[in-house]
Amino acid sequence: MTTSATERRPDTERRPTLSERVQSRAFERRWWILTVLCVSLLVIVLDNSILNVAIPTIVRDLGASEGQIQWIVDAYTLVFAGLLLTMGSLGDRFGRRGALQAGFVIFGIGSLASALAGSANQLIATRAFMGIGGALIMPATLSIITNVFPREERGRAIGVWAGFAGVGGALGPLTGGFLVEHFYWGSVFLVNLPIVAFGLLAGMFLIPTSRDPSAPRLDPPGAVLSITGLCALLYGIIEAPIKGWSSPLIVSGFAAGAVLLGAFVWWERTTDHPMLDVRFFKNPRFTAASGSIALVFFALFGSIFLLTQYLQFTLGYAPLSTGIRLLPFALAMMITAPLSARIVERIGTKATVATGLGLVTSGLLLSTALSTSSPYGDIVWRLMLMSGGMGMVMAPATESVMGSLPLAKAGVGSAVNDTTRQVGGALGVAILGSVLSSRYGPKIAAWFTGKPLPASAKHVARQGIGNAFAVAQQIRRSAAPNANALANSLVHTANQAFVTAFHSALLVGAAATITGFVVVLKWLPARARPVDEALQQAEYVEEHLHDADLVEGDLVEGNLVEGNLAAPLDG
Repeated sequence: MTTSATERRPDTERRPTLSERVQSRAFERRWWILTVLCVSLLVIVLDNSILNVAIPTIVRDLGASEGQIQWIVDAYTLVFAGLLLTMGSLGDRFGRRGALQAGFVIFGIGSLASALAGSANQLIATRAFMGIGGALIMPATLSIITNVFPREERGRAIGVWAGFAGVGGALGPLTGGFLVEHFYWGSVFLVNLPIVAFGLLAGMFLIPTSRDPSAPRLDPPGAVLSITGLCALLYGIIEAPIKGWSSPLIVSGFAAGAVLLGAFVWWERTTDHPMLDVRFFKNPRFTAASGSIALVFFALFGSIFLLTQYLQFTLGYAPLSTGIRLLPFALAMMITAPLSARIVERIGTKATVATGLGLVTSGLLLSTALSTSSPYGDIVWRLMLMSGGMGMVMAPATESVMGSLPLAKAGVGSAVNDTTRQVGGALGVAILGSVLSSRYGPKIAAWFTGKPLPASAKHVARQGIGNAFAVAQQIRRSAAPNANALANSLVHTANQAFVTAFHSALLVGAAATITGFVVVLKWLPARARPVDEALQQAEYVEEHLHDADLVEGDLVEGNLVEGNLAAPLDG
């Protein structure tokens, strides 16, 4: 006869937590594993932000056109985001450590090839190749964290992971500015190589192998539909600000993306081995958290993209100085992201994420008071308000997404989280950039009316504040009457037009975060559903049973006992 757990352990005795009971090798080294995964994430986030400050040098050395510069940046984003779902699914199927290691190899080769590129078109191709590696690395980091850390520690681990994302975002411009000023533009890619080497070596010895134990068959139709659909959608988003939102090519891109992604959803609902079980979206915790991530990244990616131009062009900071002045963005997120797990424990996910969105919204709205001569002190606290709020959104919302899914689907769940982030960010840059262009261009065109200047100068100056400054330099060197006065007037007008347009774009970003605030209050639960917690606990123990040292009595006739909850190990 089996003795009950209650008889063996008096009610007055504190029951050890799941973290204390499952003593597997992966569990014992989980914080070292987190360190490796955070460094792995760092190389992805760093690469996204480090390139921006090198663009002027790349234009000069490679003779890149405006269109080529755009695709040097966007080729990586397009491939990276388009492959996330497929690569996350492959990691679940074949092993997440293998996906991470393969991603490092591809990313390292792409980084070296990018540093050695001899033309703009070569650099576009190598950047796209790097996107393949990034799509393997990013979902693997979060899915491994989800499988290594037990439920009661996962929120704090994801908070640290999110904090490192903030570090990478701020270190990118700082590192890029230093490297460009002291070396050459290719060094912004070479800096990836030591990080890749560390990740490869440390991962071989520390990171455990995990995969979906059901080993589902591959889903080639789903993979093709998701890749082509996301790429078509992202192409439309990226090109719309240049070609126009009503351009036939852009409209066709959006239409193709909608049709292909609709077909993807239909296929995933009908096939017996879906890459992404779309029924996950019926869980309000999963869907509302994903939506809040997309909306906050929409606002933040777009506003930081414009803020970087504001600091460099309007206020005149050098690339390295700009990077230094963006450090408080990382500092605030490094504080709030890890702390957000403790805040969630006290007030719940709904209140924490809603508070974060409120802080981001406040920072965006207050930034509309910035002028062409604002001191840095007026900028820094607004910047920290936005990044602090983002830390309170990113970590709890990410944990909500991952906590809503079976651990076996952690790879594809992480890919959904990353895809919403990338699509939201790309939309933010595109839409806020379009808002800025639509407000900035007419004011510059109006300035040229009646001026003895060629139409080509007006066309160039309308394309951006940096182009207007270049035209002003040409005017100064010309033989035009009152050349200096004309050039100074153009610079003044461009600055005023940019700041006015910047304010309009910030208001659009604030509208997005207000929408996210409403979504969170209406649909995001304060706590995880008990059924999700029970299933993940059972899966976690089963995953670690092969090398675990369980306290006697924790397994009772094949059941996991957690307080008053008994969950079957087979889920």
